[in-house]
Amino acid sequence: MEIPPFPTGAWARELAGRVAAPTTADRDRERRWDPRLFAELATAGPAGPGLAGPLVPRDLGGAGLSAAQTLDLLAGLGEGARDPGLALAVGVHAVLATVPLRAFGSARQRERYLPRMASGEWLGALSLHQTQGASVTPAVTARAATDGSDGSGGSGGSGGWVLTGELDLVAGAPVAHHFLVVAAHEDGGRTAFVVDRSTPGLSVGEAGPAAMPTCPWGRLVLADCVVPDSAVLGTAGGAASEVEPLLAALDWVFSSAPWLGLLRALTRDAIDGARERLLFGRPLHHDQSVRFTLADLAARCELAEGMLRRAAEQFDSGARPAHQDAAAARLFVAAAVRTVTDAAARLSGPLGLTGDHLSGRAHRDGLFFAGTGGGTEVLRPVIAASLLELG
Repeated sequence: MEIPPFPTGAWARELAGRVAAPTTADRDRERRWDPRLFAELATAGPAGPGLAGPLVPRDLGGAGLSAAQTLDLLAGLGEGARDPGLALAVGVHAVLATVPLRAFGSARQRERYLPRMASGEWLGALSLHQTQGASVTPAVTARAATDGSDGSGGSGGSGGWVLTGELDLVAGAPVAHHFLVVAAHEDGGRTAFVVDRSTPGLSVGEAGPAAMPTCPWGRLVLADCVVPDSAVLGTAGGAASEVEPLLAALDWVFSSAPWLGLLRALTRDAIDGARERLLFGRPLHHDQSVRFTLADLAARCELAEGMLRRAAEQFDSGARPAHQDAAAARLFVAAAVRTVTDAAARLSGPLGLTGDHLSGRAHRDGLFFAGTGGGTEVLRPVIAASLLELG
């Protein structure tokens, strides 16, 4: 299918700079999610949908963009909004919650959820602990229902499932309509489910990290939560080979995409600081070591873009990117965030480390970002296993 032309990066940067950036410092300080802001971002696209459903097919109400275009879209959001928390929340909904439904959902699931997700009417959420694949044992268990419940309040249905457990680090939990949940069976198998917020036995509690305060965080509690067979996403027992590998690749690439934009913004701030600040009466940029630092920052931005784009384009080739490429991109971006943030803070001056400035937010949130997706403990073994052809 031909991908329609769409000025993704520049458009998203301008939109986010206009509607999100003016309130970023206040929202960050108040740890506040702004639903009206999200609604505007979700519906402001020049040809219909905005940031809520870039990878949802056009016949299901989405923008029908390519993965490479979506990378540009999220990078533009990060650069324009200068808000890591907002960018994470948008990315989790727009990519991590929608693409598994597109890839493995039944026709009924796709038709029910994706149009409303693409419009921003229904938000999807999931725990970031579920994006690490087989390296983490699911915190939720699933067993076959034995009381004849079909999960809809009646009886004598087709069976269904009982889900029990708790998930923290659920990005989007307080405002989500539904959740993507991966649960373990007694026999070691795993199944993915789409669970509506209205399901009896499901509750959402307040919990979240100190980082990314503009992302709405929560804890998901499933207390003998009965769901119908129609809630299964993909093959029952098949999540370890279907949904989980896809989630890992999506997270490594597209949760890194906003940070590409943030790296560009931080580099621009570092350049401005080098031009404007004085050291012993001379502009900082006259110092050769400062010039070398700026050159290094620019190089890291270019390398990060190249690695992420290579991985994104593999999605567009009709397959998932090699886990080696996606993991290497995530590992490099996380390291680049630390390096560029520290340099931008030095060149911007002491005020740059406060929460009212991007370098302060990036220093706090970058540490959190580096630990998600499995961190180096997961990413390096993934890369090494691929190099050694260990499967």
